[in-house]
Amino acid sequence: MKKVITIGRQFGSGGSEIAKKLAERMNLNYYDKNLIELASEKSGISQKFFEQADEKHNSFLYSLSMAHYGGLVSPVYLNDVITNDKLFIIQSNLIKEIASKEDAIIVGRCASEILSKEENVLSIYIHAPFDIRAERISKLYDMSVKSAETLIKRTDKSRSSYFNFYSSKNWGAADSYDLSIDSSVLGIDKTVDLLEEYIKHKYN
Repeated sequence: MKKVITIGRQFGSGGSEIAKKLAERMNLNYYDKNLIELASEKSGISQKFFEQADEKHNSFLYSLSMAHYGGLVSPVYLNDVITNDKLFIIQSNLIKEIASKEDAIIVGRCASEILSKEENVLSIYIHAPFDIRAERISKLYDMSVKSAETLIKRTDKSRSSYFNFYSSKNWGAADSYDLSIDSSVLGIDKTVDLLEEYIKHKYN
C-alpha cells in the first residue's frame, strides 16, 4: 500500500517545516510549491498562472463571472477567476497521479479533499495559537509582529476560502481530518516524532 499523507496547516504553525522533516525522515517524496512547477510542465500553461492562483479563490467573483458567461468556462487567459478552476483541475489530476504511484507527503492545495476517497491517504492538520504563529512569522521574515499578524490573517483567509470552496468540509475543523495537532505543545521536532509514530501505526 502506498503511503500518502496530506498536510493542511495554519500559516506560521510550522506545518511545512514539519512536513518536510517527516518526508526526509520517512523517505517520502515531498510536494509543496514544487507542485506548481510540475503542473506547469505537464499542462504547458505558464507557471505564473499557477502561482497567482495558488491556494486562492474568490467564490463571489466566480459566481458573477459564471453568470456573465452563462456557465461557460472561458479560455485560461481571459479570466483569472475562472482560470483558478481550470488550474485546480489540472493540479488535482497531478495530485491523484502522485498518490497512485508514490509514497508521498502533499502539503496544502486541498489534497485531503481531492484524495478523500482513497484508502491509503492519511490527512493531518497542523495549527498553533495565533500569538505563537505571529512571533514565528515575525522572526522568519524579519518583520514586526503587527505586520506578521496581518500577513497571517490574510494567508489563513485565502487558504480557508480556497479549501472551503473546493471541499465539502471546513478548513481547520477537526472532523475534516484524520488528525489535528497543535505544533506549539511539543515543538517542531517532537511533533515530527509524534507524527512519525502515528503514520507508522496507520500503515502497519
